[in-house]
Amino acid sequence: MEKLTVFNIFSSFVFLFSIQLSQAADTINPASSFIRDGEKLVSSSERFELGFSSPRKSRYRYLGIWYKQIPDTVVWVANRNSPIIEPNAALTISNNGNLVILNRKNGAIWSSNTSRKAENPVAQLLDTGNLIVRDNFSRSASEGSYLWQSFDYPSDTLLAGMQLGWDLKNGVERYLTSWRSANDPSPGNITNRLDIHVLPELGLYNGSKKLSRSGPWNGFFFGAAPSYASNLSEPILVDNEDEIYYSYESYNNPIIAILTVNPSGTVQRLIWHERSNRWAAVHSAPTLFCQFYGHCGAISVCSYEKTPNCECLKGFKPKSQHNQTRPGSCVRSESADCKSGDRFIMVDDIKLPDLLNVSLNKSMNLKECEAECLKNCTCRAYANSEVTGRGSGCLMWYGDLIDTTKAKFHNGQPMYIRVPAS
Repeated sequence: MEKLTVFNIFSSFVFLFSIQLSQAADTINPASSFIRDGEKLVSSSERFELGFSSPRKSRYRYLGIWYKQIPDTVVWVANRNSPIIEPNAALTISNNGNLVILNRKNGAIWSSNTSRKAENPVAQLLDTGNLIVRDNFSRSASEGSYLWQSFDYPSDTLLAGMQLGWDLKNGVERYLTSWRSANDPSPGNITNRLDIHVLPELGLYNGSKKLSRSGPWNGFFFGAAPSYASNLSEPILVDNEDEIYYSYESYNNPIIAILTVNPSGTVQRLIWHERSNRWAAVHSAPTLFCQFYGHCGAISVCSYEKTPNCECLKGFKPKSQHNQTRPGSCVRSESADCKSGDRFIMVDDIKLPDLLNVSLNKSMNLKECEAECLKNCTCRAYANSEVTGRGSGCLMWYGDLIDTTKAKFHNGQPMYIRVPAS
């Protein structure tokens, strides 16, 4: 009987210890030593893991985050610029709340380098895929109380709840940067960022060269957004004096959907198919002619459904007769004489041209916008800045109309082009 009691006590202790260990699997603190190579943090619902791994064909080790069921897809890398050359590295958290990767000689390879301090810091991997540092004594575990979070330092992947854009208060931009190659997670040349000139829009860049653009935010979505936006996730744009950012929330939480930028120069929306155990691209750009920035030249429109893809806008003709399929730029069919009177013709279902040499008046309606554009001989076109309700706001273009596209999914908006009255 006594042996049984001792055995029961011992078993209960092991059971309780196991529970405690299981509950602590998503956190580390200064007293709980290290996360060594081969060990992992696992988020509470076992959605994400954090640990050390190597890309294919690479001998270097990196601290990263990945979906537990998809370990080959790393969504965040800590030490992108500081690969671990020697084995036996470890992640720890210091007494003041800094995350540090140490080599086997206890030399620092990477640090979160936060200036905010905590009495009792703890690092935690959340079910959102966000690695956070918070004060364990704090009553609030809200985002504003985090001392540091990986969501503030994106790699090449945007997860649901992450923010792409600007912290205007602190002058910080959050954007995606491709890996240098499939085997090298150091920052590459391709970036996907939120441009905030006039109206917010997403832009894909190779260095400073613009590769593709989404079109401006119109109150619902960016330009003529593809159909996946309404089926898989809800696009969110926050625009105030402190911050401007794009984010998204998945409608169906079990569905794994990400936005990622690739070294090849494309941005992709991917969803995970459990049955086939693979990623499927529901959108990829630029892959079609009309997705490449300025493909058709100035004062022209690119159409997905026509061959050739490029044509001049109504009232204009190719500047060069030698290249009708890709005019390069277009000119008015008739000589302009503003004094003789001009008119506007509507071109429907458009992804609006780039916001170069434009003015914005959010208080004007469309009729007022037309009258204002007509007063100025250099005003080439106008459109509503928002399509919510009956439409509102006034955008006016004064220079060349660049990167105008017929919406692929027939969800564009009207634009009004200036032509001679006759």
